[in-house]
Order: sequence, then structure tokens, then C-alpha cells
Amino acid sequence: MKISLPYLASALALIAAVSAPLAAKAQGANTDGIIVYNAQHESLTQAWADGFTRETGIKVTLRKGSDTELGNQIVQEGAASPADVFLTENSPAMALVDNAGLFAPLPADVIAQVPENYRPAHGRWTGIAARSTVFAYDKTKLTEDKLPKSIMDLADPSWKGRWAASPAGADFQAIVGAMLELKGEAATAAWLKTMKESAKFYKGNSVAMKAVNAGEVEGAVIYHYYWFGDQAKTGENSKSVALHYFRNQDPGAFVSISGGGVLASSKHKAQAEAFLKWVSGKGGQGILKTGDSFEYAVGVGAESNPKLVPLSNLQTPSVEPSRLNSKKVTDLMTAAGLL
Repeated sequence: MKISLPYLASALALIAAVSAPLAAKAQGANTDGIIVYNAQHESLTQAWADGFTRETGIKVTLRKGSDTELGNQIVQEGAASPADVFLTENSPAMALVDNAGLFAPLPADVIAQVPENYRPAHGRWTGIAARSTVFAYDKTKLTEDKLPKSIMDLADPSWKGRWAASPAGADFQAIVGAMLELKGEAATAAWLKTMKESAKFYKGNSVAMKAVNAGEVEGAVIYHYYWFGDQAKTGENSKSVALHYFRNQDPGAFVSISGGGVLASSKHKAQAEAFLKWVSGKGGQGILKTGDSFEYAVGVGAESNPKLVPLSNLQTPSVEPSRLNSKKVTDLMTAAGLL
């Protein structure tokens, strides 16, 4: 049978049109919207994704993991990563990916939505939320005059066996990263060595707070929103707990920046940038004000949940988020026997 050239060309074009999406799917590419590697709280990011999709029609697929897990995965995947956007709870994982050269520079209009103190100076990723370090303490046992003035005071022998933390988590490691930046390696290593001998360890900030509430320890170094989240529910895990803010530019007053960046390998850069612009803009920051995540809004002019102590009152230390070194922190913590 003789096949005409026009017919053959049409048939080949049809085959190509059908097979291209299948091939892209097989390779892990997303042909319908964007893929977000999400290390932020799942409920918060789902609210962001749903709001963005309602407003733009762009579908968002979330892939969940921890800061360290997803950061390392992106580095391993390199230019072959199917991710378009990376969101974290803390900034060291953002620095990990950025130092591998895997983020694309963000447009000026995205960068401008967040003040300089809540994003790195280089503009390859930006802040999307924040959380404050606090000392959650048993208010039935401790009065304000008995609280540590600095997080460094917890190395004093008088605190041995009386305080707790969750050293294996990215939250605590970000706090140690700030200490390293502010106090230097020698002081941080000495503090960690003392911590190994004097603190009690729990798996997760919420578990550490529960231990305070149960009277197992007198205090714990955690992030603020665990207390606010429990109080907004039943309060059963925080009824005996109050929060102490270190202030005075202390390492214990560190505010950790949650970050967002667009992967340089993204095949959907315009949509990915639009998502990050929405999250750091009025829509996404408004969800932080009205939602139940109790994380701080960081956008220009954005208001946080009114139940929170204002960021402006926390007297936070100045820490360039891109300088928080997760590898050095884990090395120091491993040497101290904490990991």
C-alpha cells in the first residue's frame, strides 16, 4: 500500500503529540502546573497551594519531607530534579541548595515583597514565614527572676538535668547555627558539650513541651508556635507552660526564616515565580495572619496573628540567613555526641 507523504507526516505528528506527555510523565516531569518540594508544615503549605490555585488556575503538587531530607535530595538530583519550588521551615536547608548553585535568581518584584532582614542579600531565595526561639518553662516551678537571661546560661551547672531540647530536629540545629554565627565555633562547641551532659532529649519540639507540662523538666528550648498551637486547641499539653523570650539580641532570641526558592532546572519558571510571589505577598501572608499555623508573617506591611508577640518586640540578633552552615552545625553536634 502506498502512503502519501502528507499522510505520513500527519501520522508522525500525531504520534509525537501523544507520546511526548507520556515520556515527560515517565521522566518525572510535571506537565500540569508546578511541583513543590515542601518541608514546611503540610497544612500551611496546602492552604497556600489551594489559595494560589483558586486565584491563578495553576495546579500545585506537593511532595512532603523534612528540611534536611529534601535539601539533600535536591542536591543529589541536581539539574534533573523534577521540583520547581523548594519551601523549608528553616534557612540552613535553603543555604545547602543555594551553595550547590541550584536556585535561579528571583525577579525583583518577588524580592521586594520581603524586608531585607527576612531574606538573604543575594536574592536567590526569599523568606516566606518566621518562627522565634523561646524557652518554654513550667510556670508552677519557675518565676521570671529564676529564668535564664541568655540561652548560653543553660550551660551553667545549676541547670543540669532541668532543661530539654530536640537536638535531632532541623529546628534546634538552626538555633545552633545562629549561635555559631554569633558566638563562634569555640563557644558553640563548649555549649554543646555541656548540653550533652546536662540536658534531656526528646524527639520533637511538641514532645519537649509536653515534658515541661508534665513536670519532667523545668524548661525546653523550642519554637514559639508549638505553645500557641496547643493553646488554640485544648491546651492540655501546655496548661502549665509559659514562654520566655530571651530578647537583647541574644542567640536565644534568634528568629528562624522559612525560605522559598525556584530551582534553576525548573521547566515552569514563570509559574514557579508566580507561586512564590503569591506566598510572600498579600495572599500567602494573609493566611499566616488568619490561619492556625501561628508562624510569623514576614512580607512588607504584612500582619501576623494578633495572638503573637510582635516581631518588633523580640529584639532579635542580626543573622544573615544564607550564612547558617548546616554541615558545620551537624559536625559540631556529632562531635559533642548529640547526633
